[in-house]
Amino acid sequence: MTAVSSKYFSKRAVGIHLALIAWLALVVACSYWQVGRAIEGNSLSFLYAIEWPVFGVLGILGWYALLNQEALSEHQAAARREYEEMMRAQAREARERELAEEDPTLAAYNDHLEQLQSKSKKKLFGH
Repeated sequence: MTAVSSKYFSKRAVGIHLALIAWLALVVACSYWQVGRAIEGNSLSFLYAIEWPVFGVLGILGWYALLNQEALSEHQAAARREYEEMMRAQAREARERELAEEDPTLAAYNDHLEQLQSKSKKKLFGH
């Protein structure tokens, strides 16, 4: 019972519940408003009258997803850090290999750009 109460009645969960209630109230009000406008003759409001309930369903799906997120265990977090470090090392190696196999024309152009950047810039009046 404590897992359920902590899942649905923690401060975070209560905040999520209140946000969902506010969201659904807004969606119902906007949907009602758009139906009224559609009845008055605004044909585009028919689309909006359908769109607002879809936003309400998306809010409910987001509420469900936020409540059912599980925190990573220490083992999972360590595995994720190890995987990310491995991928960074592979990317670093690939960049170094690419730099070692650089086209001579491109290397000359990059050297030229570096020289231009290192030259002192002429000061303009007022700057």
